[in-house]
Amino acid sequence: MLIATMDASIVIISLPAIFRGIGLDPLAAGNIGYLLWMILGYLLVSAVLVVVLGRLGDMFGRVRIYNLGFLIFACASVALSLDPFRAGAGALWLILWRIVQAFGGSMLTANSAAILTDAFPARQRGMALGINQMTALAGQFLGLLAGGLLAAVDWRAVFWVSVPVSITGTVWSYLSLRETASGRRGRVDWLGNLTFACGAGILLAGITYGIQPYGGSATGWGNPWVLTGLSGGVFLLLAFCLVETCPRALGFARAAGTRAVEPMFQLSLFRVRAFAAGNLAVLLTAIARGGLQFMLIIWLQGIWLPLRGYDFADTPLWAGIFMLPLTLGFLIAGPVSGYLSDRFGARLFATAGLVLVAGSFLGLLALPVNFDYATFAALLLLNGLGQGMFSAPNTSSIMGSVPAEYRGVASGMRSTFQNSGTALSIGVFFSLMVSGLASSLPAALSGGLQAHGVPAASAEQAASLPPVSTLFATFLGNNPVGHLLGSSGVLDQLTAIQRATLTGHTFFPQLVSGPFHHGLTVVFGVAAVMALVAALASALRGRHEPRDGRLPENGPAVDSRPERPAGDGPAARADHPRR
Repeated sequence: MLIATMDASIVIISLPAIFRGIGLDPLAAGNIGYLLWMILGYLLVSAVLVVVLGRLGDMFGRVRIYNLGFLIFACASVALSLDPFRAGAGALWLILWRIVQAFGGSMLTANSAAILTDAFPARQRGMALGINQMTALAGQFLGLLAGGLLAAVDWRAVFWVSVPVSITGTVWSYLSLRETASGRRGRVDWLGNLTFACGAGILLAGITYGIQPYGGSATGWGNPWVLTGLSGGVFLLLAFCLVETCPRALGFARAAGTRAVEPMFQLSLFRVRAFAAGNLAVLLTAIARGGLQFMLIIWLQGIWLPLRGYDFADTPLWAGIFMLPLTLGFLIAGPVSGYLSDRFGARLFATAGLVLVAGSFLGLLALPVNFDYATFAALLLLNGLGQGMFSAPNTSSIMGSVPAEYRGVASGMRSTFQNSGTALSIGVFFSLMVSGLASSLPAALSGGLQAHGVPAASAEQAASLPPVSTLFATFLGNNPVGHLLGSSGVLDQLTAIQRATLTGHTFFPQLVSGPFHHGLTVVFGVAAVMALVAALASALRGRHEPRDGRLPENGPAVDSRPERPAGDGPAARADHPRR
């Protein structure tokens, strides 16, 4: 789990070194698509396939699918480190093998929680899943640190690090893991698979292109292709719901033999209140967490670290280091809350954790752009503690609320909401930030450049470039002013003092701090609201065991009494048939 989630984020920090290694400028005209697909391709595939792979684990064996995923992940890691091409062809090689790697990683994440749920009794399940979720969340941020360290050595080292772990893990899992649950054979729901995969894929791809500039607009939400993708994705997802709930309404599906007795996506699970509330909380928290991750990277790399005298080329590594309190919070709270939730129930810890997350967002919102690090680190630690408190009990509640034979698909559905939330967060929060910068950054940038000797025509041209390019420049550790003016030769016409000022540590951060802080206010405000709504959903989860271990058929069949702890005391229900 650690290596799968690390590989989802390790490439983000390493992109400058990767693209320099293959001889491609990711910020040049026409190349920003390569950049986005390197970041989002892994997330998109993970979001689309985890439900399918979780269901296949239910049918053919979770350990079998898990082990095969480790093998695919290992092969893709080797192929990524052996990229034989350069420029655009090299980028396409990396993107395609990242998609294959995401396929293997999805087989791991879709079945790992189900395997742990099968293996551990209810009184220990929270602790086991807590460690699993702790490593998953920590991997997302440790990947940023590892990417910065390894990229400084060699860009291929970013992919080498996965090779020994994935090969060792493949051999280890094949030798040690055994099936503890019997699979339930059934026909594959091909029509449901196709409509869900195409609908989710097209929708997330539309969001990916929506944050790219289109025509004279800073974003691409007015692009006809984006609008078509968004509407087409929603239509296919609605068709998927119709296929899964009303297969008789689609006579051609039944005639073609595609109707499955047990559909791939068990929509009836949403009649279990704990399952529905837990997954809603997962989705909202993933969106908020994804926005936090990307906004903190830009905040640190584009403004705070340069103001402290760090070179732009060094900021990716130091951003990962300064964000370690967030990971520390995960490491502390994950297993502890998992252990305590085994004894006292999931609702209290999951809900309290989300309240802490919302409070940390409000604290970050109140910070000045050039903040004191001690306060910043305390807020990151608080956020990490809150997310750790939420994640393990919530996962235990979700997985414990469904019958054993549906744990694979339930794990996949939970992972789908989490991965989709991360992908959605990039589109949502980047769009909010870019829209805010588009209204104020051009005038500030043009005026600042002209005040330091840049000709008016060149300053206006630089200021007219899409703000998303400026954001990605800071995201990749490039000096934004050097990126805007370097190719035009304007810097060579200025005096040495003017060049030193424009390309120094403080010019761009001071120039952009006002517009950027306005965007941060919007981003963290929206994230705080999402965390509070997620906390409300968590508080309303109720008792999470379906009656008699069956899926509800004609309405909720859930015991609505308050959930009881799963400890060893007289109140425990660990051995009750309903569990």
